[in-house]
Amino acid sequence: MSKISILWGAAFALSAVAAVATAQHRFRYHDETTAEPLRLVPATENPGKSSASVKEKGGKIKVTGNGIPDHLVGRFPNQGNPHRIEQQKVRLKLPANPTAKGAITPLQMGWNFGVSLNGVVFDPLAAEFWHGDPGSGWSYNALGGAVSLGLDANFAHVQPNGKYHYHGVPTGLVKLLGWSPSEHSPLIGYAADGFPIYAVTGVVGGKVTEMTSSYRLKPGNRPGGAAPGGRHDGTFNEDYVFVQGHGNLDQCNGAFTVSAEYPSGTYAYFLTEDYPVVPRCFMGTPDQSFRFGRR
Repeated sequence: MSKISILWGAAFALSAVAAVATAQHRFRYHDETTAEPLRLVPATENPGKSSASVKEKGGKIKVTGNGIPDHLVGRFPNQGNPHRIEQQKVRLKLPANPTAKGAITPLQMGWNFGVSLNGVVFDPLAAEFWHGDPGSGWSYNALGGAVSLGLDANFAHVQPNGKYHYHGVPTGLVKLLGWSPSEHSPLIGYAADGFPIYAVTGVVGGKVTEMTSSYRLKPGNRPGGAAPGGRHDGTFNEDYVFVQGHGNLDQCNGAFTVSAEYPSGTYAYFLTEDYPVVPRCFMGTPDQSFRFGRR
């Protein structure tokens, strides 16, 4: 394993544990150790009237809305999720001209990674841990299927406060925006640090390219004992390791691309088919408005 992979994994684990441990939240007990196919709830329900606005002013992009998606959703409550979708007060801001810091900032619990053009946020982390202990160092992958979260066909579900949010590629929104595998992805939204979010395809070297993750499953088995056992199969986020060059994206699922919105090119984040799907770190500085956990 490379030094950068070890450092990245340690940074992610420490930041997540520190953020959650201070939240004084009672977590559900889990002992599942095997990934399962996702059982997505069909998106057949109208969630109500969606309201969203994206405006640039004074060097900032401001996103406002009511948190209701503009596409069909699954039925909520459902067997894996007991909550109903409710309107939210979405008031987010981010830099219109973001800059990379030269060092990554891991996404922490209590933060949204970004927001879509319809005002629904990307919140890829799940507050589910091995034995319900955020200090265990083993956090469940929301898309690993071991823990039922009641995700719908948009890879989304609902928090206790009624907030509908995406854990993966928002298929309903992507379809509405006219995504095509033969073209650069349409703009999906913005990350908390201001860089754009696209889905799966980008233009690299003048060619439309599938953007692929550089994470892969670790070989062998987990430690067992006080830690979970079984093989590294994607049940946990810690089952994965970043390997430079395994795909064409960096550790934050980002790359330089040329798009309709940025004809001169920009660094951008990509939603991918494979883990992590939604990025788990920032190249820029995330705005505090994306923080929803205890401050």
